[in-house]
Amino acid sequence: MIGQSRDGDIGATASEILREAVSRLEAAGVAGAERDAQILLLHVLDQPRHRLGDLLALPLDTASAARFLDAVAARVARQPVSQIIGRRAFWSHDFVVTRDTLDPRPETELLVEVGLEQPFARVLDLGTGTGAILISLLAERVLASGLGVDLSPAALAVAQENARRIGVVAEFAVSDWFTAVSGDFDLIVSNPPYIALDEMPALSPEVREWEPWSALTDHGDGLDAYRRIAAQAAQFLRPGGRVAVEIGHEQGPAVTALFVDNGFGAVEIRRDLSGKDRVVLAHS
Repeated sequence: MIGQSRDGDIGATASEILREAVSRLEAAGVAGAERDAQILLLHVLDQPRHRLGDLLALPLDTASAARFLDAVAARVARQPVSQIIGRRAFWSHDFVVTRDTLDPRPETELLVEVGLEQPFARVLDLGTGTGAILISLLAERVLASGLGVDLSPAALAVAQENARRIGVVAEFAVSDWFTAVSGDFDLIVSNPPYIALDEMPALSPEVREWEPWSALTDHGDGLDAYRRIAAQAAQFLRPGGRVAVEIGHEQGPAVTALFVDNGFGAVEIRRDLSGKDRVVLAHS
């Protein structure tokens, strides 16, 4: 075990303490233990990834070692790395994340890609969370404006901070889907809670125990948000407007049917890089 020495360091190099951290993470069943340990070490030392090789032979001071081991202990408890370091890369930026928000995932970038396929002047993001989808869209379309709504004031505070840090002007409001929304939009996007309640126990501890359930599940069959969006979206769409929603990979037919049943004439399913159904796009 690594301990503290009398001269202000821990008597070990970064490489040695990193190896111990990897062993602890592997013993706890953490997948990608070496990668996670490296990310946490670089975060504690406030160094970019390309500096890792230069740092490994250097001794760690006591304060840095303590912060690193605290971060490793949090990861052993299965807290996501993004929450420990406070940020997650998505599309073109790093976004602040907390326990009040869903962790932006790479597959959700398809929603941004689909949104950017056609011009839009105004966009609505339902259940905005970190604001990652809305902010990414607005950063690419600097003349557009947008509104992000969420039921969680704490999540909206994170979204506002992300918009400020990234330099995007956006509106945010507390709303239960469309209840506080007014005006019309060219594009409506959403990554709603789509996991069925009976599927929650099978999720990884990082998701099940650390991310907000309100952003993960509707406590039902996983389709409630789509029912509400499909039933009301047309009231807020400009002529020729679009709705794009992320889905679970087995929900494509059911979500498509909801939009068709609510009068959307052209509805299509888009697949992510792994070939799974990921986004339903409906045209007004």
